[in-house]
Amino acid sequence: MKLKQLPNNEKPRERFVNYGRENISNSELIEIVLKTGTKKNSIKEISHNILSSVNNINELAFKEINTLMNIEGMTKIKAIEICAAIELGRRVYQVISEEDLFTCKDPLTIINYFNYLFKNKKQELFYVIYLDNQKKFIDKKLLFMGTVNFSLVHPREIFKEAYLLSASYFICIHNHPSGNASPSKNDFDITRKLKQIGEIHLIPLLDHIIVGKDNYYSFYEDDNLN
Repeated sequence: MKLKQLPNNEKPRERFVNYGRENISNSELIEIVLKTGTKKNSIKEISHNILSSVNNINELAFKEINTLMNIEGMTKIKAIEICAAIELGRRVYQVISEEDLFTCKDPLTIINYFNYLFKNKKQELFYVIYLDNQKKFIDKKLLFMGTVNFSLVHPREIFKEAYLLSASYFICIHNHPSGNASPSKNDFDITRKLKQIGEIHLIPLLDHIIVGKDNYYSFYEDDNLN
């Protein structure tokens, strides 16, 4: 039966209101997020196809837009809606609140807070963490994506954000999707240049951390910031 053929009190939105969110099925939640079907597939068929593509609902957290688009009835817009809903939920229920965050004392502390940013990512992501004069967290910014080299990691963007946030220090952290956290020549070049420019701007680079699979590399820890 198509959604519009259901009695009003049996439609997902109405059930959500009348029976409470915890009593709504996974299929109905997906229908609420996607709102409508397509010319070829009803919203119920699309919801069924999405759930049939995974062994359990948790696997949806790791589905990328392109993967979702391969499911019958899915469009790019609908795939984005699903990914956005999942990301919003992750942020709402994230165990660690970054707003009342920590003093950055060591690489492991930083990795424990931000490791989720790199989980199951297939490309390099370059984040900059900005700190106040007590070395406490202010904000983080994803500034570059793709293969990291100095021609892409432009200091202008890094220090522009630092001034906007009135940051006193910064830390760079990026991943190696290969799983091997050993720094490349580009990583050494980037770190050296950013350290030099940070000293000129009086906003020192405290560390550059590379995250691999169950391993990491810290330029500070390895005494490579001198």
